[in-house]
Amino acid sequence: MAKGLQRSLSRGDRAQTEVIRSIALGSPVVGTATLVKAAIALTVGAQAGITAGITSPAVPRNITVKGNASGIAGDVVIHGTNREGATISETIALNGATEAVGAKAFATVTSIDYPAETHSGTDTVSIGAGAKIGLGVRLPRNTVIAAFLAGVREATAPTVAFSSSALESNTVTLSSTLDGSAVVVDLYE
Repeated sequence: MAKGLQRSLSRGDRAQTEVIRSIALGSPVVGTATLVKAAIALTVGAQAGITAGITSPAVPRNITVKGNASGIAGDVVIHGTNREGATISETIALNGATEAVGAKAFATVTSIDYPAETHSGTDTVSIGAGAKIGLGVRLPRNTVIAAFLAGVREATAPTVAFSSSALESNTVTLSSTLDGSAVVVDLYE
């Protein structure tokens, strides 16, 4: 995190100092449905703790799950860590062949729990990465001023999720498609 500009505000009988920071969030590539794990065949029973073939995202970001056919249902549970190394998990409900999007920013994915198959012998599920990038700071409210992709300020303000308690729930989604270029966000704390 870069040092930033400080400003003091007076609100009634209390003074508050806010710091404006530029945060480099890495150079994430566009998310794909198999970025974290290629499709795995579902079985008659649920599969817990699958670790083989997992690739963690290059930068903390949300996880997606996608079935190969209409009607596939059940919960996929992603286990991993946030940017601080704290253990986190997220349950994402399958929605047939439509990619279902998680909300938490995972720095690592350590294991995946899969549901039982819906259609005997034909169901597969792949695990990908979405467009939500972890901010790496806890925000009590949306304090993002601007976002930049490849050094160019986004014309449309990014979508920001915030949480003063859960680091992994602080994410930013740019209006432009991620392409492996550097992402920088200016915000105040």
